[in-house]
Amino acid sequence: MNLTRRALLGNAFSLPPLLMGSGTLLFQELSWAGAQVEEPLADAVRTALSSAIANQAPPVPEFSDTESRLSYLRWLGATSERLAKKKSDWNTRKEFLQTVWYEARRAGLDVSLVLGLIQVESNFRKFAVSSAGARGYMQVMPFWTRVLADGDAGKLFHMQTNLRFGCVILRHYLNREGGDWFMALGRYNGSRGRAPYPQAVLQAQKVWLA
Repeated sequence: MNLTRRALLGNAFSLPPLLMGSGTLLFQELSWAGAQVEEPLADAVRTALSSAIANQAPPVPEFSDTESRLSYLRWLGATSERLAKKKSDWNTRKEFLQTVWYEARRAGLDVSLVLGLIQVESNFRKFAVSSAGARGYMQVMPFWTRVLADGDAGKLFHMQTNLRFGCVILRHYLNREGGDWFMALGRYNGSRGRAPYPQAVLQAQKVWLA
């Protein structure tokens, strides 16, 4: 059963609110406190993921023709309007959306799906921290910095680093699940095989479809 069909099962539901903690940290309700589970990785997989993480090219969109560039600019304008309530400053929104667009496409992911996942995971809060310890926009677990990088979990609060890790991890899970988005999204949240989280991401994705 594909993800779209699965999403039609059950009743629609609203996303849970986020609760503000002290300082800049944002703590999610326990219903969304799931997180990626550390699992053994084959050496070849670890090497490939580490390489994907390490290539820190600046997120500058490149286009093969004028129409592609115009399409991107139309997307940027429309999506920026939808994000204005979450990020009021235009330059901040532009930098964020440009980076999401770049990292999602770099990982071969649908940009609207990544935005839906970010909405569910952190509600677009850069310094979000879950009760499980997941960090940043895409709620990446700190163990990934040890497995794939230099072990500095503080870097997960850096925008591009967080989005890079999140997109690479999601792509890895999708590959592991043979292209099954339902299972891949569940694995990302630590709730593999259960419907609420994939359904929530799909529901949120609709807001960001061009």
